[in-house]
Amino acid sequence: MSDPLQKLRDYGYELPSPNPPVASYVPVVRTGNLLYISGQISTNEYGVIEGRLGDTMNVVQGSTAAEHAVLSVLAQIVHTAGVPLDQIRRFVKLTVLVAAAPDFTEHHLVANGASNLLAEVLGEKGKHARAAFGTTGLPMGAAVEIEAVVEIDA
Repeated sequence: MSDPLQKLRDYGYELPSPNPPVASYVPVVRTGNLLYISGQISTNEYGVIEGRLGDTMNVVQGSTAAEHAVLSVLAQIVHTAGVPLDQIRRFVKLTVLVAAAPDFTEHHLVANGASNLLAEVLGEKGKHARAAFGTTGLPMGAAVEIEAVVEIDA
């Protein structure tokens, strides 16, 4: 596999610093070859990407927020768990929470931002099972929050 960090740069992104926990939890738990990544909210260099889909954000903006949230997942893997991206065996599952208006129905399209980025950067190893659903609000007003289960090399 080619260098995932270079692929990330080719896609226009750098791996960010990991977000610190904002409540009573740890960002990553490792058991055997599995990493459980706590929910990572959509952030960028300016702070939290806030909004509600179908209200203050459209699907394209939401998809970009999902890309940023999954970048935070990758940052937790590399910086907190100490696992290089090339030691990921596969992303097993993403759970994507989307802050949305009650009548918004395109959560799956927002989640595609994260799924597509992982497939671009990690190829087959980035393809995963997924759940995407809406909620009336997320911590700190974030537009998207993503948790993940990742299998790594022993």
